[in-house]
Amino acid sequence: MFLRQKTARKMKFLPLVAATFFMVSGGPYGIEDILGGAGYAWAIAILLLLPLIWSLPTALMIGELASAIPAEGGFYVWVRRALGPFWGYQEGWLSLSASIFDMAIYPSIFALYLGQLFPVLSNGWQGYLCKVSVVVVCCLWNLGGAPAVGEGSIGLSALLLSPFAIFVLLGFWHGFTTHPTVQWGQSSSPAMLTTAMLVAMWNYMGWDNASTVAQEVENPQRNYPRAIVAAAAITAFTYVLPLAATAFAGLSVDSFSTGDWMAAAQAIGGRWLGLAIVAGGAICGVGMFNALMMSYTRLPMAMAEDGMLPKVLTKRNSRDVPWVSVILCGAAWALALQLPFERLISIDLILYGTSLLLEFVALIVLRIREPELERPFKAGNLFFACSLCVGPFVLICYALWVSRGETLGHTATGIGSVSSLLFASGVGLLGTLLYWVTAYPLAKRKLAAASATD
Repeated sequence: MFLRQKTARKMKFLPLVAATFFMVSGGPYGIEDILGGAGYAWAIAILLLLPLIWSLPTALMIGELASAIPAEGGFYVWVRRALGPFWGYQEGWLSLSASIFDMAIYPSIFALYLGQLFPVLSNGWQGYLCKVSVVVVCCLWNLGGAPAVGEGSIGLSALLLSPFAIFVLLGFWHGFTTHPTVQWGQSSSPAMLTTAMLVAMWNYMGWDNASTVAQEVENPQRNYPRAIVAAAAITAFTYVLPLAATAFAGLSVDSFSTGDWMAAAQAIGGRWLGLAIVAGGAICGVGMFNALMMSYTRLPMAMAEDGMLPKVLTKRNSRDVPWVSVILCGAAWALALQLPFERLISIDLILYGTSLLLEFVALIVLRIREPELERPFKAGNLFFACSLCVGPFVLICYALWVSRGETLGHTATGIGSVSSLLFASGVGLLGTLLYWVTAYPLAKRKLAAASATD
């Protein structure tokens, strides 16, 4: 084990930035519903203001904890250290259960955009096989190690963003030369603005995901805070600039929804730019799934090392990758592809938001309990650290409130009338039962074995 860890290659700063970018954003794909629901002015305002009250506090919290405790398992380890094994298990459970809803989205994005070129791949068993192919490719890619995922993310980012760079330039050029009427305002109902806000929150979440591979990152104390800030800036620019260019070009936002970047690109730059945007959408789906797989698969491994999950999940290959966890998680996500979870953003937000609040609590508790802990990056004094959670807490409460009347809408399973809030709460509370039924006995046996050895 020592020799393997000593010789394992580490992920450098730029690959970490690229991987974090894909874990959070993956470019403008997915923000179309914000524009269609809110209009140009509101969409740009939401995408500029939300990072200040949602992303920045989260980035500061993660920057401090990742630099102070750069452990494999990331946010799970922070919560466990601050609040104990029970809450550590809940943190891991909330994140992994949220991943079931989250990870179904990205192969669907791949199939959605590829289906615009080859319609047969967007429906039926062909569509399902197209999505499964993303899972298989990313499993194989992840088995090559975190550096391979990070370095691949740099190339995917360049391929994905290049068409949008041309799109932005052509959009502004079209606006300055032809002077079209810019439709900044749009009559939006409260329900449409609520949807836009939830989609924007979803598009700005996931900053903590890169923390789970800390032991596979070069100089994590220095690189994590810098990488998060850099990825946050790139994300904000890649969201706002395409929207602004679309507005200046005078394009209508009527019925603008997921997948409509192709039509906008064709209107501004012609057929070839539209095809490039479609290719970028497919790349986005692969890149996000690949980077998030790297993150999520470290959680079962870290929990197994603490005796909370079966020991077999700790097995690693020669590249220090938890290969059993990669294969099992990949299989679970492949099975989930048949469910309509890509529509259930509010459930994903509730589960992820609860786990995020536990991380803020861990930040404050560690400040009080371990004031001497070395913190290469520190997010202000104790009062400032406590105030960081206010914005995310308010937004998460907002997501809970608006989801109270939303139903799953899945009649095939007979749970279509169940409230999204009730369903998410049930999934979250299941973690409490699972801890006492499975994790606690495993941890107790591990502790007894360790005592007997001593």
